[in-house]
Amino acid sequence: MIRGSMVALITPFNEDGSVNYKRLRELIDWHVDQQTDAILVLGTTAETPTLTVSEEDEIARISIEQAKGRVPIIVGSGSNNTMVAIEQSLKYEKMGADGLLVITPYYNKTSKAGMVNHFMQVADAVHTPVYVYNVPGRTGVSLTYEALAEISQHKNIVGIKEASGNMSLICKFSKLINENFNVYSGNDDINVALMSMGGAGSISVMANILPKEVHDIAMACQNGDFETARKMQLKYLDFINALFIETNPIPIKEAMNLAGLNVGGYRLPLCPMADDTKAVLKAEMEKLGII
Repeated sequence: MIRGSMVALITPFNEDGSVNYKRLRELIDWHVDQQTDAILVLGTTAETPTLTVSEEDEIARISIEQAKGRVPIIVGSGSNNTMVAIEQSLKYEKMGADGLLVITPYYNKTSKAGMVNHFMQVADAVHTPVYVYNVPGRTGVSLTYEALAEISQHKNIVGIKEASGNMSLICKFSKLINENFNVYSGNDDINVALMSMGGAGSISVMANILPKEVHDIAMACQNGDFETARKMQLKYLDFINALFIETNPIPIKEAMNLAGLNVGGYRLPLCPMADDTKAVLKAEMEKLGII
């Protein structure tokens, strides 16, 4: 059971738009130094829909190799095709992934029974721990409490990245927390709120630029110091909101580049920030002394 801050890692690009594998290795090392508790690659923030299969495989391979066991590497292996999700999960398991993030099947808009069977079949196929990913703003479908109650009973399904932002649903999901299953915040603006319900940590976008701070928030919650965690959450709230002023990961990559982390640009259909939203992001960074 991973506890603390997992970074939803961006994919760095070179000027020509190719994946910057050298920078990826450097980011892995930096996160280890900054006390990030686990690293997620090939998630939403990684611009995975625009990566080729060979690029995905190389990102996963390099991340696992560079981590050298110092920090767990979780690899996004989901698909709206159950057979593909199984194939990818087996491939990344063989590479040595410490965990697999499997998204709810998007576009197909399956029934509760189809949703449950999708996750059960993926989890049956592998021995690596599986994290369910619920992000209805991206997929057009949300897990229900009843579906997750069944899914969470699988011995190989250890948690959910909950990114609906629906606190009522999160409270219901929190009823399922036990020694074998936990809930992780997928929205930086409610990290502390979710962890106050017993959640084990966060899978964070902000951790791409403030990894130590996100780790410290999670540790304060784990230690029961919610007053410190609350103050930190509110300190960074306006910056968090600015990180989602345009579609993720556009603002976080812009912020990283402004801070000198040099992660390159985007792949279409994502593109650079508009001048007005970039000005808002920059102002929030200046307030916090990030730049």
